[in-house]
Amino acid sequence: MGRVGFVSLGCPKALVDSERILTQLRVEGYDLVDRFEDAEVVVVNTCGFITPAVEESLDAIGEAIERSGTVVVTGCLGERPETIMERHPRVAAVTGQADVTGVMREVRRLLPLDPAGFTGLLPLASEAGRPDTRAVKLTPRHYAYLKIAEGCNHRCSFCIIPSLRGDQVSRDAADVLFEATRLVAGGTKELVVIAQDSSAYGSDLRHRTSRYAERDVAAHLVPLVRELSGLGAWVRLHYVYPYPHVRDLIPLMAEGSLLPYLDVPLQHASPRVLRAMRRPGGAESHLDTIRAWRSICPDLVIRSTFIVGFPGETEDDVDMLLDFLAAAELDRVGVFTYSEVPGADANALPGHVPEDVKQERYARVMTLQQHVSTTRLAAKVGRVLRAIVDDYGTLPGEVVARTEGDAPGIDGVLRCETDGTVKIGDLIEARVTGSDAYDLTGTCVRTLPWRPAVPVFG
Repeated sequence: MGRVGFVSLGCPKALVDSERILTQLRVEGYDLVDRFEDAEVVVVNTCGFITPAVEESLDAIGEAIERSGTVVVTGCLGERPETIMERHPRVAAVTGQADVTGVMREVRRLLPLDPAGFTGLLPLASEAGRPDTRAVKLTPRHYAYLKIAEGCNHRCSFCIIPSLRGDQVSRDAADVLFEATRLVAGGTKELVVIAQDSSAYGSDLRHRTSRYAERDVAAHLVPLVRELSGLGAWVRLHYVYPYPHVRDLIPLMAEGSLLPYLDVPLQHASPRVLRAMRRPGGAESHLDTIRAWRSICPDLVIRSTFIVGFPGETEDDVDMLLDFLAAAELDRVGVFTYSEVPGADANALPGHVPEDVKQERYARVMTLQQHVSTTRLAAKVGRVLRAIVDDYGTLPGEVVARTEGDAPGIDGVLRCETDGTVKIGDLIEARVTGSDAYDLTGTCVRTLPWRPAVPVFG
C-alpha cells in the first residue's frame, strides 16, 4: 500500500521543506496518512536550532518509533546524526535538512512500491525543472510561505544555522516568481517571504537576472518584491536585516502595494552585547533606521526578537535595551532567554548569567513591551483596517482575522463580528472597537473583492 506518516517541526523554512517532501511522496504514489498506527514508515522533519527544539524533536522521534516502528529522520537535527542515534538507535535512516532526494531514497528502500499504471512515469520534483512547484501545502489555502534562499552567511556567536544549513544559496528570481504566480493562481492571498536573511537575497548569485514574464528580473530583494507586489496578493517580509536597500521598499508600503510590515531580528540594543553576538548596530543606529522608515510609512508595523541573559550581559546592558524599546515603540516583540546551543561559539564566552537572573530580566523586558504594545494597539481603536480571515470564532458570526500588521502564527489577531456570510480566506475591512495587550476586536464593515493580477505560466 505504501502508507507514510509525517511529522513537521520547526520554523516556516522547515515547513516549506516538509511541503516539498510530502509533494514528492504523493507524486511517487505513496499514501499519506495522519495516524502513526496507520503508517508503515514515518518521516520526522526536525528542528535542531536551540536545546528545547532539539528535545522536542527527539521526543517526537521517540513517539513515532514507539507507535509506528520504522522512522526516517530529516531536517536540521539530521545534520547531527550522532545525537539522534545516541537517543534512538532504532531509527531506520537519518538525512540532512532540505534533503528531499535523501528522504525519498530511504523511503523507497524501506517501503518499495510496485510500478503500476502511469505513476512510475511521473517526474521527480528534482527532475521536473522547478523543484518548488508544490501540490501539498501545510498552511491554509489563503496564505503560503515563499522561501527565497537557504542557509546564512552570518556567523552570529549564538547560532549554528550555517553549520546546519550551510552558507546562503539563493533561488533565481524567475523560480521564485513562477512559484508565487502558481500559488496566487491557486487561491493564495498572502505570500510570506522567508529566508534566514531575506535582505541578502541574491548576493551569492551576484544578483544575476533570470527571465520572467518576457523580462529579466534580478535576484535582489527590491526588484523581486516589486514583481511580487504586482500579483495581487498580500506580500509580507520576514527576517529582514536593516541593510540600506531595505529603505527602497518602504515607499511600496506607503503606497499600499506591499504590506507595511517588517520582521527585523535585532537581538539586542547594547553595542557591547551585539559585538559579542557578532551582530551589527546598537540602540542609536537601530533608532535612526526605524525613524527613517517610519518617516516614509508612518503605519509601518515592526516586529523584532531579542535575547536577554547573553554571556557577559550586565544590568547596564539591560537598561540600554529597556530604554531602546521605550523609544523605538516596536509593535511586536519576542523575547528569549539565552540558551546554550551545542556547537555555538557563545558557549565559550565568559560571564554566563544565572538562570534566575535571566528570568528576572526577561520579565522586566516583557512588562515594558506589554505596555508599549497595549498603547500602540489602543491607538488603532476607531480606525478601519484591512484584515484576512483565518478562522471562525466561538460566537455566532464571529471570525478570527489578522490585520496587515499581523503575521500568521506569531502576532495578534482581530476578533471580528460579521453578518455570518464572511468565510475563511476572505479579505475584509473592519472597524476596530477594542484592544488589549496583544489583540484587537472589531466589526466587519465590508468584504473586499479579490482580483489577483496573475498571468498563468506553464
